[in-house]
Amino acid sequence: MEEIVLKTNALVKKYGRFVALDNVSVEIKKGHIYGFMGQNGAGKSTFMKAVAGLTVPSSGEISLFGKSDVTGLSEARKKLGVMIEQPALFPNYRVKRNVEMRRILSGNPDKSMTDQMVELVGLSDVADKKAKKLSMGMKQRLGIAMALVGNPKLLILDEPVNGLDPENIIALRKLLQKLSEEKEITIFISSHILSELYLLATDYIMIHQGRIIETLSHEQLEEKCKKYICVKTDQVSVALTHLDKLMSSEYYKVVSDDTIRVFKDSSEAENISKLFSENGIVLKELSFKEQSLEEYFMSVIGGAK
Repeated sequence: MEEIVLKTNALVKKYGRFVALDNVSVEIKKGHIYGFMGQNGAGKSTFMKAVAGLTVPSSGEISLFGKSDVTGLSEARKKLGVMIEQPALFPNYRVKRNVEMRRILSGNPDKSMTDQMVELVGLSDVADKKAKKLSMGMKQRLGIAMALVGNPKLLILDEPVNGLDPENIIALRKLLQKLSEEKEITIFISSHILSELYLLATDYIMIHQGRIIETLSHEQLEEKCKKYICVKTDQVSVALTHLDKLMSSEYYKVVSDDTIRVFKDSSEAENISKLFSENGIVLKELSFKEQSLEEYFMSVIGGAK
């Protein structure tokens, strides 16, 4: 049985009448990479802050590495590496000094970790530069180095790719995959770049208006994001009448005034083309596509509204 690193039960956080977290219950397993998905204001950062001890839940329970009492949670949080909303930097300190300060505060006695982390995130060339003079992308990388220097067992990253160029995004993805595989660090990461989460995560948790609306593995997501035939025509109602002759209605879905998605193998496209041609239905497009993570996520939160 896989070890549960983090478990929350009916977690609620209220700010006056506003409910930021609404009975949030999740389980995070050791060694997995979780993509945390939600729109702005959905509750992602609030949840991360509650886990990290940066905000106090209104009700509910948090269990971290099997500890749920106040003293146990305080001790367990020493195993966390956290970067939420933006890196908590010492702006007038140099890059290396920032990482060194975080190493000391985390209680990690291994002095060599400072240089290791600076090199790991590709900041060796600017190690003596003050943090306030770094670009946004470099500040993000410094924040990640500071989150890692305590040798965490659970890494919590809130929008870590903000300000990174494509090359650095790829480098970060490879770094996180390496940490997960080689050090068995569990990673909990949010990002607006859902296509990047698709390439990185082993599991996904979707939150909308403070509620968890779906939790699924990468394999389950791939099954949900099915390939389909995109049929575009200005005669949708007539086209549906004839599609019923080819297949059951469970295999197709109208997604706009001129577009039908047919969830069949690409070989079915020829039959559709022939059928429509024989019945005078003009096609604007007939192509084979795959539903993206963004499209699936929007369909899920659309159903949650």
